[in-house]
Amino acid sequence: MSVPPALPAKNPAESLQEFVSRTAQQDLGHGVFELESPRFLEVNLNGRMNTKTGSMVAYHGEIKFTREGMLDQGVGSLLKRAISGEGMRLTYADGQGKLYLADQGKKIIILKLQNESLIVNGNDVLAFEGSLQHKITMMKKIVGMMAGGLFNVRFDGSGLLAITSHYQPLTLRVQPGRPVMTDPNATIAWSGNLTPELKADISLKTFLGRGSGESMQMRFEGDGFVIVQPYEEVYMQASGG
Repeated sequence: MSVPPALPAKNPAESLQEFVSRTAQQDLGHGVFELESPRFLEVNLNGRMNTKTGSMVAYHGEIKFTREGMLDQGVGSLLKRAISGEGMRLTYADGQGKLYLADQGKKIIILKLQNESLIVNGNDVLAFEGSLQHKITMMKKIVGMMAGGLFNVRFDGSGLLAITSHYQPLTLRVQPGRPVMTDPNATIAWSGNLTPELKADISLKTFLGRGSGESMQMRFEGDGFVIVQPYEEVYMQASGG
């Protein structure tokens, strides 16, 4: 039985024109926020947009960038940031044009809140419209800050919100009598009607092979949802000694 000749391998190289065409920016007409790719957010700017400081990759048009003032989020927020060492650092983009945002290659999710509330890990906020009210929140137990990632932002109202995730996120339903426990460093966001409790599980450190410190968990009870990512993003670690 004769064996058919093998097909020649496809040349992985492409011409410069092919590359430019394949990766070119496209106007899809999706409105203020548009995903150029899963990791590139295009903002069709006409006025002001709140963006994460350091997220601007490129832009064209007449756009002015202004760093958020120390007291723009209020004295209470300033104190929380001073205690936690964390914060949602904002840059205001004002003007008209197209603005391109990204954050360490993380996947971008565009949400449209309609008179709703959502609490987001401060590090996972990429951009949001000024029509959304935002307020810094923190876990009640100060020890929780040592787990990292427990500085959060509460959004209320209606408007567009872009958040980020390492890889594809998973949304878990929280139901009465069926609490959900999550790793704080893998928790992105949760519904505004939930108030998680921070708890330490010392037994977990042996199972996870961690030699020091207590393993922290967030416990969600009630009726809502929590969004997690398949990645532990550590923002702050307890100092040794």
